[in-house]
Amino acid sequence: MKDLLPYIESLIFSSEHSITVDELKEVLEQTLGINIAMKSIKQTLEVLQERYQTPEFGIELIEVSGGYHFMTKAAYHHGISTLLKQASKKKLSTAAMETLSIIAYQQPVSKMDMERVRGVNCDYSVQKLLDKELIAIIGRSEGPGRPVLYGVSEKFMDYFGLKGMNELPTLKEFIQTDNEIGFYTDEVQTETIDTNTSAS
Repeated sequence: MKDLLPYIESLIFSSEHSITVDELKEVLEQTLGINIAMKSIKQTLEVLQERYQTPEFGIELIEVSGGYHFMTKAAYHHGISTLLKQASKKKLSTAAMETLSIIAYQQPVSKMDMERVRGVNCDYSVQKLLDKELIAIIGRSEGPGRPVLYGVSEKFMDYFGLKGMNELPTLKEFIQTDNEIGFYTDEVQTETIDTNTSAS
């Protein structure tokens, strides 16, 4: 079990999404060329979880979405939020914040669905959110034309200090003015729609 620990630790660290026990088993067996018992993997995961619960680590190993993923501990979310704010040089427009809210609460969601809620074209807002890596393309709908589906990203989760979507505030808890991401600018809070260059 001890020999598996650095392999499993590195696999979880390098994975962009939560990685399941089945995925770990498949990769480890291909890498090491041996059969590995599920029990050994689960025991190693328990050891890792206990290790990262100790105070000297700022991250922890959590089970999420049927798999395992490293996340920052709640005590350090404020520092991470500050870092992400500094990295984001412009305030999101009201239109972008509205679009981000729709994606967060209704994901997976297509641009057509966003536009149905907002009543206006969302191409510009979606592109801005993609540029800031607050949202990501997570698949395609099975509907006509198989439109692209969007969801929030890990950067969104880190920025708002969330471990899971169940920690999102309810609609009643929203503070309308609390919509700043990054530094304030005198940016006009309207959305310009260029029908010649906007993405579909």
